[in-house]
Amino acid sequence: MSWLRALKETALSGLSIERRRLEPLIAIRGAAGLALVLGISLAFFGPVVAASSAFGAFQAAIATFQRSWRPRPVLALVSGASLAVSTFLGYLTGSRLPLFLALLVLWTFVAGLAWAAGPTAGIIAASNVAIMLVTVTLPTSVANSAVHAGMILFGGVVQAALIVLFPVRRWGAQRDALADALAAEADYARRLRHDPLAPFDPVPLMTARSAAAVTPRQARRRPPELRGSRGVAERIRPVLASLADPSLGVPPEGPERERVRELLAAAGSVLDSAARAIRHGDPVVLAPSAVATLKTPDTGTLLTGPPLRAADRLGALLSDVIETAEGEGTKEQEARAEEAAEAIKTPADGTTPAPHRRRPTLLRLVPVVAQAMRAELRPGSPILRHAVRVSAVAAVGYLIGTALPLGHGYWAPMAAVMVMRPEFSQTYARSVARFGGTIVGVSLATAIGQTTHPGVTPAAMLSVLCALLMYLLMRTGYVVGQACVSAYVVFLLGMAGDDWSQTVLERVFLTLAGGLLAMISYALYPAWETPRLRGRLGDWLKADGRYAASVVDQYAEPAERGHDDVRSALLDTREARVAWQEALATAQHEPVRNRGLSRAAADDTQHALAQLGRAAMLLEAHLPGGGATPVPDAARLADALRRATEQGAKAVRERRVPDWTEVREALAEWDARQQRAQEEGEGEADTGEREADPYVREGAHLLLEALEEFSRGLDGKPVSKPKPKPKTGPKPKPEPKPKSEPDPGTDQPGNQAG
Repeated sequence: MSWLRALKETALSGLSIERRRLEPLIAIRGAAGLALVLGISLAFFGPVVAASSAFGAFQAAIATFQRSWRPRPVLALVSGASLAVSTFLGYLTGSRLPLFLALLVLWTFVAGLAWAAGPTAGIIAASNVAIMLVTVTLPTSVANSAVHAGMILFGGVVQAALIVLFPVRRWGAQRDALADALAAEADYARRLRHDPLAPFDPVPLMTARSAAAVTPRQARRRPPELRGSRGVAERIRPVLASLADPSLGVPPEGPERERVRELLAAAGSVLDSAARAIRHGDPVVLAPSAVATLKTPDTGTLLTGPPLRAADRLGALLSDVIETAEGEGTKEQEARAEEAAEAIKTPADGTTPAPHRRRPTLLRLVPVVAQAMRAELRPGSPILRHAVRVSAVAAVGYLIGTALPLGHGYWAPMAAVMVMRPEFSQTYARSVARFGGTIVGVSLATAIGQTTHPGVTPAAMLSVLCALLMYLLMRTGYVVGQACVSAYVVFLLGMAGDDWSQTVLERVFLTLAGGLLAMISYALYPAWETPRLRGRLGDWLKADGRYAASVVDQYAEPAERGHDDVRSALLDTREARVAWQEALATAQHEPVRNRGLSRAAADDTQHALAQLGRAAMLLEAHLPGGGATPVPDAARLADALRRATEQGAKAVRERRVPDWTEVREALAEWDARQQRAQEEGEGEADTGEREADPYVREGAHLLLEALEEFSRGLDGKPVSKPKPKPKTGPKPKPEPKPKSEPDPGTDQPGNQAG
């Protein structure tokens, strides 16, 4: 992509405005906290201290809008406390320019590294640096700076207290994450009715997994309907896929296929009902037709073998979802479902595993964050490059703003720090959006100020109004939020005694200077994703190969309890897939050549890897339990898959086309052995292997097809979408149910969605 096109696309992205769901109650609560802090500060300390405390309350409220699974009061307190410390240290060094610049560079560098802990930490840290540049200009002595810092902290405390006293939709983010996961699986079930090979994006399941981690305090207060549903939801997806796939079970047409379509439609209806109930905290309301379809007795006469097992397991899992969404049997459901989802083994000391995913408390999180930041101190790290860029730009912007005879030179570094992100497209889009929003916000606020000359109280009221609009509209687009923020800062500084006569041109010019510095810095010291695409693709291939090998290994050596290797490999596969997709989306907007991986090759190879993961998931849906008959040939195939994909990942990074001869030979020997056994009449007594072996071999053929498609796509050869392959081998006979058959929804704790 050329630079001209990249600039055009990022500019349009930054200026775009979306229709999003508004949250007026949360916005009113944040504005009320800001008004309360402003009123108290004005009454006891005057307008200058009130401006500092208002920045603390304003930033604390913004922190609570960030995407985080931690309690909102904690985010408000952390934001207020960190801003108070930043402001106090900034004032102590503000009178000595070299010392202040050293502190600014160090503080900004640490804020840049904070992105290693996640976007929420990075945004809060960057906002603290930007607001510190404003607040250090307000105090007049060390004692006053301590008062300012204390009032900034007070603003964070007030916002946290309001969240506790006036909660709005408790556990709303966690409810939405779990409901989105169930709704995504409902949509998947409906799409499988018409396209048995329909793709599935695991991001909703990954988000729900992140939301499910809680601190010990949260675990005691978590609503019952949020306990255990994710574990069951994880296990539903492979069951849906195995039920729909024609190559491993039901033929493409006929009465069996019609029954499968009915079951998939019923599953989608039930999952949607559970999602609505969890999202709003209401009772589950099921469609009578869906219940009748799932309970119909003639499913066993139409389906046999793996499809019948999948149908039985689907009914049991849907029952678990409904029970958990209703909040009944919570302890048993949570322990069983979460244990299945995480495949936790009983420790050697005999203690019971934790029934929920644990999130570290803030104190225990400190060393974790420090370790993550230290890990980024390596050559080539995008986070390190961002930290270097933002600290250099903050120092240069501050020097330029100080040297220019415009006044309030902090507008330039403040704008630069706020727009800079570790990736190209966001940095450039936000730079354009901030400039456009600043023009609108500063122009309106300055015009109102110069026309009406409001006093302290009216200016405070106008600033609260701007903050309210910011909280209400911030999710609709950065340009809208920036217009509100610019007006807020103008009114607040006007309340503190700022000169209303400072022209719009001066403020806009400094904002433009900060945005240009941010854009130039990325062009001079970039962190392009395009050259790293092959590495990301190799990581995904290696993770997919490990996942497929772990699944096939379970057929060679059936596990007694749990499938830890399968679950761990699955999570690695998801992370590698999302890392690839994010890198590809970022690279598409970069003005960099493809460097050996064209867009067509990227599309074809990611399609092949998605099919590889899907084939492994189909095998995972029917993993054998302890005591099942082993399939010895699966062991060699698993070893071949593991070695070949590791070597293939290395070949991708070195711009070579992977070779799958070892996998092909292992599967050919397996097929030849089975053919000889059938011709010679061997293995008649081994009924377990005769029933499991064709299913596993068919899945192995799908794995090999996906790997070969990957190589063709990487080599630039035409790739055709996979078609359902006719089932090979003898048709499995109907399985007689044992006298004490385990619950099909709980006998495979390692069966997880891919």
